[in-house]
Amino acid sequence: MVSYGDAVEVVFKALADPTRRALLDALFERDGQSLVALTARHDMTRIAVAKHLRLLEEAGLVVSRRRGREKLHFLNPVPIRLVHDRWVSKYTEAWAAGLAGLKSELEQPMEKVFEIYIRTTPERLWEAITDPTIRAKYQFGAGAESDWTPGSRYALTHPGGDGPLAEGENLVVEPPLRLVQTMHTLWSEEAEAEGTSRVTWEIEPVGDSCRLTVTHDQLREGAPEELYGGWPMILSGLKTWLETGRTLTTPGSLMYGEPDTGDTP
Repeated sequence: MVSYGDAVEVVFKALADPTRRALLDALFERDGQSLVALTARHDMTRIAVAKHLRLLEEAGLVVSRRRGREKLHFLNPVPIRLVHDRWVSKYTEAWAAGLAGLKSELEQPMEKVFEIYIRTTPERLWEAITDPTIRAKYQFGAGAESDWTPGSRYALTHPGGDGPLAEGENLVVEPPLRLVQTMHTLWSEEAEAEGTSRVTWEIEPVGDSCRLTVTHDQLREGAPEELYGGWPMILSGLKTWLETGRTLTTPGSLMYGEPDTGDTP
């Protein structure tokens, strides 16, 4: 079993190498690149770049996805978010919650992939995603209401809101392993004008834990960061809640209320 300390050690070792940091910078600038594209930016062989990418994947900082014959690589800021939540947030102002956000202007239509390991069962993780009371514990006080059947509608609501913050259709509902939804954000005029995107939740059992992968795609080129930049904090909050029964105490996570101090889920 890998401890939190071991996981953080792997992240720090991965970030210690300047070439690996440069690869992360390249994915920050343009997410979803192939090995060929990343190799072209460095005076290295494909084998050498592939080795660095493998180490970044092992640290959870990069997630790869097959697209036809190509293997594309995506920046996963969740591990950095977890490090931030443990140490950095204790000494920063509220605006620091945006440090793990991703760049909003890319050179191609956007697809964002986020991955995190949580010590829980698929059933408990599915419940945390679909139960509105639990969802509100880690998603800024907002819960998702639906009957969770294929083709049904859902709405993300907050007690203090005048209407839904987001809404959409449940395209695929396969408990407790897969949920695919359209998402139309309504919390601001700019977000609403972006139209509909898609969010896919994939749960894979791994030993006594689960690997949760959230893919947010069908985003317009240059879509504002407010549509997808909150995922690292949401997933960090989900992990914290399921593993400790507590909510995050980072400034951004407290925007809608005080943290829980020990109610076991």
